[in-house]
Amino acid sequence: MVRLRLDLAYDGAGFSGWARQPGRRTVQGELETALGRILRLGEPAMLTVAGRTDAGVHARGQVAHVDVPDESLAELDGNRPQPQSVDERLAALVRRLGGVLPPDVRVHGVCVAPAGFDARFSALYRRYAYRVCDAAGGVDPLRRHEILWHNRPLDLGALNAAAARLLGEHDFAAFCKKREGATTIRELQRLDWVREPGGVLVATVVADAFCHSMVRALVGSLLAAGDGRRPVEWPGEVLARAVRDSGIHVAPAHGLCLEEVGYPADEGALAARAQATRRVRTLSVLGDAALQDQ
Repeated sequence: MVRLRLDLAYDGAGFSGWARQPGRRTVQGELETALGRILRLGEPAMLTVAGRTDAGVHARGQVAHVDVPDESLAELDGNRPQPQSVDERLAALVRRLGGVLPPDVRVHGVCVAPAGFDARFSALYRRYAYRVCDAAGGVDPLRRHEILWHNRPLDLGALNAAAARLLGEHDFAAFCKKREGATTIRELQRLDWVREPGGVLVATVVADAFCHSMVRALVGSLLAAGDGRRPVEWPGEVLARAVRDSGIHVAPAHGLCLEEVGYPADEGALAARAQATRRVRTLSVLGDAALQDQ
């Protein structure tokens, strides 16, 4: 078997999220079916992804991996008289995927993954962007599928003052949909806002990982602070209580985009990183981070 890394992007508007679901159109379903067909696997491929995005969420820098038999890559030679190199075969795979996949999902590159690479567990961080327009007349109609219109003026200073109170490693239970057996402890490495020249506000959110609905719940709490409905201290107070607050409104999915997934620069560290992130974080009574096996 050979492990392939896929770098891809998609417009989430037409999908019920990443994960394959019976009777629903998903990014995983489209990709696995296309790979199975092109590589003549006899069944859909089995993809592992860096981040399972929700319905309506976009991705510009998503990463996945798939294990395929060595001989399946030879199928990409087609009727060529001379066998192709691995790089030539993978370039052909990208072209074939471009012809088979629907236009709202694209694979930009495929390569043989380094030893120890796992798209999900080897990742050091995920970087998301959330885009908001607070113009009185509404969002540019050509960008309405990627930018949320917020019908109250937003104060950039208040947004960033509220965001600063959420940084670091915490139990983000107040901003997550709890899942049985899953931890809500995360390290929020970056959360800040800028206003672009056109007036669109962009939040950059970086963490080692995110729990379900976390980014959109964080954005929802910050918008309330940014437009003056809540004080800038409020998101931090909610975080400290570690209990889901009914006052937090999860921001709509279409403003959110997965921009980048980061991995160790040293390929020798990939397997160690994967092993470490299979462990669940807990907070000790002293407030220090401790590791506990799942």
